[in-house]
Formats: sequence, structure tokens, C-alpha cells
Amino acid sequence: MITFDSLGLNEALLKAIEDMGFETPSEVQEKTIPLLLEKETDVVSLAQTGTGKTAAFGFPMLQKIDATSRTTQGLILSPTRELCLQITQELKNYSKYIKGINVVAIYGGASITDQAKNVKKGAQILVATPGRMQDMIRRGMIDLSRVEYCVLDEADEMLNMGFFEDITSILSHTPNDKSTWLFSATMPKEVSVIAKKFMYQPEEITVGSKNAGTKNVSHEYYMVSGRDRYPALKRLADAHPDIFSVVFCRTKRDTQRVAEKLIEDGYNAGALHGDLSQNQRDMVMRSFRTKQIQMLVATDVAARGIDVDNITHVINYQLPDEIETYTHRSGRTGRAGNTGVSMIIVTQSESRKIRSIEKIIQAKIESKSIPSGMEICERQLYHLAQKIYQTEVNSEIEAYLPKVEEVLSDLSKEELIQRLVSVEFARFHNYYKKTKDLNTPSGEPREGGGKVKHNKKDSTRFFINIGERDDYNWMNLKDFLKGTLNLDQDDIFHVDVMDSFAFFNTPNEHREKVLETFNDFSLDGRSINVEVSEKGPRGGGGGKGKRGKFSGGGKRNDRKGNTKNWNDFPKNKKKGNSSGSKPSGFGRRKRS
Repeated sequence: MITFDSLGLNEALLKAIEDMGFETPSEVQEKTIPLLLEKETDVVSLAQTGTGKTAAFGFPMLQKIDATSRTTQGLILSPTRELCLQITQELKNYSKYIKGINVVAIYGGASITDQAKNVKKGAQILVATPGRMQDMIRRGMIDLSRVEYCVLDEADEMLNMGFFEDITSILSHTPNDKSTWLFSATMPKEVSVIAKKFMYQPEEITVGSKNAGTKNVSHEYYMVSGRDRYPALKRLADAHPDIFSVVFCRTKRDTQRVAEKLIEDGYNAGALHGDLSQNQRDMVMRSFRTKQIQMLVATDVAARGIDVDNITHVINYQLPDEIETYTHRSGRTGRAGNTGVSMIIVTQSESRKIRSIEKIIQAKIESKSIPSGMEICERQLYHLAQKIYQTEVNSEIEAYLPKVEEVLSDLSKEELIQRLVSVEFARFHNYYKKTKDLNTPSGEPREGGGKVKHNKKDSTRFFINIGERDDYNWMNLKDFLKGTLNLDQDDIFHVDVMDSFAFFNTPNEHREKVLETFNDFSLDGRSINVEVSEKGPRGGGGGKGKRGKFSGGGKRNDRKGNTKNWNDFPKNKKKGNSSGSKPSGFGRRKRS
């Protein structure tokens, strides 16, 4: 069995390792530490988050730098403030028996002058986020001319966050003959560019397969309709009573909305996204680490740097825009030897992405069914029974037991158990006893265009006075409506965009919300008019080439903003058009 003693580490580091309780090195540590200690070389190490990469580069750097010199010899760049502070603390723990070592964290959201003072006192190692480091270089607060070892930690994440130019600039201020150690979970093209530009014949270390997910994580997906996405999330949480999870959303707005819904429904949840102040972020992360928050709802950018070892589940409430990002998401669980589960809530129209993810992570994603209400009740019941069985008896309650026994004296053992369990069980049973099956195992009915088929009788057709002339196509108009109305993607459909106006449908249940939202609504100083369309293209019987008729007198705005009746528009007879009655600008139709 490989031990830390056999890797070539000195006594001071081995003593710190013993204090921390580390027994055997992880695979990335076993492969990386001896190489970095033996050679002055550049290294590209590919390994998943949570595999012990900080120790893999931290131990060799601490052993090789000169602790008697006050010059900056080591530079570590990391993507986020949280990860920067975490690495700094770990290096301080590793170096507790090395006299004179000073590790300083450089990050945004804190006083730049205080950080500059700490560097001036003598910092052999700097751990920095690219943005703040670049700022300090511009102000002449830092000297990197004597850096001997440079680490790019989570390099792919830094590049995904748009730090390519900052990293390039920072590295240009370091010596050409330094050793550069690049650590990354995946190897996209941008990382290869950095490696080629700033590294000389780097040795490559791969733990597992390139871009593959960790073996400690199992992957599963649940197919539901778009409007059932949140109910599906609730059921997955209820089906796993001890869940401690990160829930990923694509946008800040969705992140906040989902977190608020979970809190309203009684879950210990919190949101983590870019609109939070640094103090708010710190408070949320502190609550999550202490498990006061059981479900952390986060955007991909905000979640970078989360390093909590006992996360049981990652839930992809929405898939990321970049499929490769899934690897980072799933890497938040199954860390430090633990096992974890990565769940994906997916609609039929997104199902093709599952195959793409499988190719990237080189693992099978198992199709599973959302648990039924009664299955959840059963799991909650057994969980409660286990919780009662495993609860340690508090001796201080003995003084109160006689009165309690007196109250319960008429109940048999069976009746007492039934009532005790019913206190918690009844809540779930009352909620789930009449709920529907959320699964769409064979997919929803499809139209010829590959879209989910919606029943027109159950939806409302709307007219809106913006169109192609306003630089809208069906996709960005759908995005605009989804964001403005705070609806799910599948709640807006049959989007048809013409020259100066458009049509769209929503389920009937959202009719009043749409009308209320766009009542006296303006965009960039322009009044946006939304009305119910009684007919119109694809709406309630209106077909191609037939005139639409709007509620409220059938009026709409012309190109100059004047209100006109639909019938005031000229009739343009076109070849092949039997009705010959389209309004001007009723051109090529864009379909959702």
C-alpha cells in the first residue's frame, strides 16, 4: 500500500499530514507529488474536483520554496473567492510545522490595500483570483518577477468564466523559466491554448479518462413535462429525506425563484447567484456547510469553488448551456471517497442531450421514474421510524415523563405508535394522496415539427406588438416572454413572429398573469401591447392565410404607433392564397 512516507515528503509535511488524519494518498497525489518533487517541469494534471488536487500541488510547492526568503515564489490562480480562501487555509494547515511560511489570499470583495500590506510583509505564496490579481498588478502592488512555481487550479472553470485574457496577462509578468502546473477537470481547447503558450513540454497526468466523470457518482435522469419540473424536484427531495444537495439552474432569476418556492414549501433551502453581495454569499455558504441549508440552489458560476465533501445529490433542475459543464456539476458530489448521485430533470425536447452527456462523462445515465405520492409516503414513514429508533434518549426528560405517561395511559402500544407516526406521515399523505403521475416515459404526443403537442382548447392565444422589425425571432421572443412572465420554457409555445407583431400561446391558467404583467408595460420607452387573440395564426381555428381577429375591438398599432382596426390593413392577394386577406407585413412565419 502506498503511503505519504513513500512519496518523498519531508518530516514537517508528514507531521502535518498525520495531524490532519490523512493515511493514504489519492491517485492524483500518488502520481503528481513524486514527479513535482523530483523534477523542475511543467505539468498538466487532469482529475475531477474533489480528488485531492490541492495537496497534489500544495505539498511539493511548500517543500520546494525557500521559507527564509520573503519574496513571492509561488502563485496559485483559482476561479472563485471561495476556492481561493479554501486553498489558502489548506496550505496554512499543511505548513503549520514549516517556520516562516506566509500564505496570502488575494481576492475581490475585500480591501485591496489590506491585501497589498500583507503581501509587502513577505508572502512566499499568493493564492489569487485572476480579476483581483490583475488589478493589483496594474496598480503596481505586487511583484511576480521572482515566481518559481505557478499553479492554474480549475483551469477549465477559470476559462469558462472568461478569465483567458487576465490569465494571459498575469502569466506574462512571471519569469519564462518558472514551472507551471495546470490542474483541470476537463481539457477544452482553451486550456490546450494556455498549455501550448505558457508551458514547455509539460508532463501529462490523467486520473481516469479525459473529461470523464468521477466513478463515485451514479447518474440518472427523470423525464417530465416542462410545467412539472418543480413538482418533480419536490418529489425527488421528499423521496430522499436525508438529502444534502446542490440544485443547479441556468439563470439567476430561476435560481432565486426555485429557492423561494422551496422555502415556501417548508424546505431548508437557499439561493447562491451573482446578484448576492459577498456578505450574503458568505452567509449562505456558512449555512450550507453547517447543514442549516439542506438544498442549495445555485447557478454554475456561483457554485464554482464549492468544496463540501458530504453532498449526497446534485440535481440538474435545468441542463447547462454548455454540456461540458455537467462534469463540473456532478463533481460536487462523490468527493473524498464518498458516493453520490447526479440527477437530471429533463423534458422530452431536451432528451437528446442525455446521449451527448453520456459520451462526455463516459458513463451510462439511467432512466428513472419520479416516485409516486404513495411511494414517497412510504419512504418518509420508514425514515421517521428509523429516526425514532436511532434517537438517543435525553435523561433530562425523565422528570417530565410521569405527566406524559398519564396523558397517554389509555393508549396501547400499537395506538401510541400509530399516533406518533401519523404526526409526520399525515402531512405527506394529505399532500400526495390526490397528486398525478409526473412521468412521461414514452414521451409526450408530438407534432410533425418535433415539438410537444399542446391542446389548443387548454391554451390562450395572444397578440403582441413587437416582431422581426424589433430584432425578434421566435427564439429570443420566447426567451423575453419566459423571463418577463417568470414561466417555464414549455409554458410558452406556438410562437409566430411577423414583421411588426407576433403571436404566442400559454396554458389558460396563465391568461390573467399575462394580461396583468403587460398592462401598462413599456420596454426602452416603448409601450408594449399584449391582447388576447380570438383567432389569429395557429390560434383557436385561425389558419394560414386567414385574418386574425383580436379582442378589444380587433385593434392593433400600425408601424407609426397609431391604432387601427385589423380590417383597415390592405388586402394583398398572393398566388396560392385563397383568402387573399393578410395584413401588410404578414410575411414569412417563424415557428417555435
